[in-house]
Amino acid sequence: QVQVVESGGGLVQPGGSLRLSCVASGNIINIRYMDWYRQAPGPQRELVAQITSGSSTNYADSVKGRFTISRDNAKNTMYLQMNSLRPEDTAVYYCHVRDYAMDYWGKGTPVTVSA
Repeated sequence: QVQVVESGGGLVQPGGSLRLSCVASGNIINIRYMDWYRQAPGPQRELVAQITSGSSTNYADSVKGRFTISRDNAKNTMYLQMNSLRPEDTAVYYCHVRDYAMDYWGKGTPVTVSA
């Protein structure tokens, strides 16, 4: 089993910044990629950003130029630097880890962007 824990969420004013962290631990075999998803009130979970083991990255159009995903492979840790935050970025942010052929999720960290 692999445990996934997110941290770094909180309340921030529009235009502000936050840095999210995600740590994977346990019986890790080979993390292929890690993602950040977010879910605002409603059923849809949106892919925000992805980073592969080779550090290739992919972003949702809505966050390009504002968010930066990075990864420390030695620590099995992923980060999401979020700048120029907008009210529409408000959501619970989830970390997803693809370890070999298995998917693991964290419990999420809430981000609220409000004046």
